[in-house]
Amino acid sequence: MTGAILASIGISGIANLGTAEVAGANVTEDWAAVARAISDRMAELRVTQMEVAAKARISLTTVRELQNNNNPRRRRPQTLTALSEALNWPPGYLVAVLHGDQAQPHADESHDPVLGSLSSIERELGELRQRVERIERQLAAEGG
Repeated sequence: MTGAILASIGISGIANLGTAEVAGANVTEDWAAVARAISDRMAELRVTQMEVAAKARISLTTVRELQNNNNPRRRRPQTLTALSEALNWPPGYLVAVLHGDQAQPHADESHDPVLGSLSSIERELGELRQRVERIERQLAAEGG
């Protein structure tokens, strides 16, 4: 691909390429990281695939494939941009995740103490769920 074409599609256009050579450098794509980011964010926002698909104006099938890392393939850059925005991230967020870059949320989000506290509560809740499940398994094994 020539530099003129790259310039015309912008850096986000690279998301449409597979592992390819771009301007002499290998570009690798981590679709599993994209899937994790989408799943984590959907859980955080408590939204469904259908809600995200509607907000991003992409098909439900595409959201499912990306979230579950099924059928990893080239995607139009606009798809990842629309999905990023539907998940309340900056437009290039998922493209950055795809290429292994350190993706940054909106500035106000990264400094929001409520979101930090919520994340902490969700982690603790997950740990409590695991403890309860272990206790239930232990009680079931003991016949009690």
